Amino acid sequence: MTEQRFKKAEFAAWIGIIGNALLAVMKGIIGVISNSKALIADAAHSASDVGGSFAVLIGIKAAKMPPDKDHPYGHGKAESIAAIIVSVLLLIIGFEIASSTIQTLISGVEEPPKGIAIIALIVSIIVKEAMYQYKYRLGKQLSSQALIANAIEHRSDVFSSFAALLGVIGALIGNALDMPYLLYLDPIAGIFVALLIMKMGYGLVKEAIHNTMDHVLHDEDAAGIKEAALKVQGVINIDELRAREHGHYVIVDVKLSVSPNISVQDGHSIGKKVKKTLMEQFNHVADVFVHVNPYKADFPYEDIGSALKTSSSKLIH
Repeated sequence: MTEQRFKKAEFAAWIGIIGNALLAVMKGIIGVISNSKALIADAAHSASDVGGSFAVLIGIKAAKMPPDKDHPYGHGKAESIAAIIVSVLLLIIGFEIASSTIQTLISGVEEPPKGIAIIALIVSIIVKEAMYQYKYRLGKQLSSQALIANAIEHRSDVFSSFAALLGVIGALIGNALDMPYLLYLDPIAGIFVALLIMKMGYGLVKEAIHNTMDHVLHDEDAAGIKEAALKVQGVINIDELRAREHGHYVIVDVKLSVSPNISVQDGHSIGKKVKKTLMEQFNHVADVFVHVNPYKADFPYEDIGSALKTSSSKLIH
């Protein structure tokens, strides 16, 4: 929502783009040189992460756009759409890798991968884990679904690199011990990487689609917002409060009761103060819609007498 938030998110996206591009090139070249199907599959995974990071960057820039006539609630869901693109990309890449590696298995494996593949995979594991830790924590801090989805991609790449590493090591051991069947561990690891990519993609697309739907926060998650609104001077009771997620931020609809003896202008002032208070206290609250009701004595409040007695002291001065 703030300029600082978008700068941090964009910086993280560019780190992902540059880092993944370098890893994809390195693993791709070494994968071909070392004749490792698992490493080539892992390189494809990193290449898909480049596209994913670009999708995140596009989503962040779109979400930065202010509300307009066609999008009065802003463009926050652009990040959720970007997360869907990332997820679908994972599914496609995973399927292509699996198909190619299965064909290799059918054709037969005669040579083991070269040992240089191990170095490339260890470097990949270290770099991707560092990127995951950075982006996941930043995504949580900024409440960015797209950044979190992109971070999970990095973690999936850590797992895939580890699986590829086991496959390469197993194939090398098989060659050293004259056990030809162990040579198949390298392409089998490639298939495992592909399945892992598709599993991650499915989970992310499911979550991303869920996040594009408007849904309200649970009572326990909205309790702090309700309590803050109730403490505003002039508010007697919160009749209804709904906090609905809209991309990376929350929009609050609140109905509150004020004394029926005050002027319309005073009631309006109380509503404006509630909106200002919530938006200042909660960084993820992007907008607040306030409906002011006159307090009704026949409404089943817990302590009607006490509310009426204190209503005059809670008016805005």
